[in-house]
Amino acid sequence: MKHEELEQLAKLARIELRPGEEEKLQKDMESILNYFKKLQELPTEDVAPVAGGTAFSNVFRDDTSGNSIDGEAARMAFPETEDGFLKVPPVFSSEGGSSSGGEKL
Repeated sequence: MKHEELEQLAKLARIELRPGEEEKLQKDMESILNYFKKLQELPTEDVAPVAGGTAFSNVFRDDTSGNSIDGEAARMAFPETEDGFLKVPPVFSSEGGSSSGGEKL
């Protein structure tokens, strides 16, 4: 793989390559491309094409409305609300990673 091709792939993938990464990435890409060349050598003339991967088909049902709870009743049943919204503990902290507290972000 040429250096220009690697730069074009990085541009298309919208990644910035730091110094020293280019050589490793170039070797990795050449290894991947060589593997595809090996796959192209396999005899596939007697292999039936596959579309979808399974013999299953979708099962559709009628879209019907059912019983639903009133929005105000749902808010009243929820343990904690704020300004008319349901209040839940944060999933991520402001520093990154997961959070286990109930603080507001």
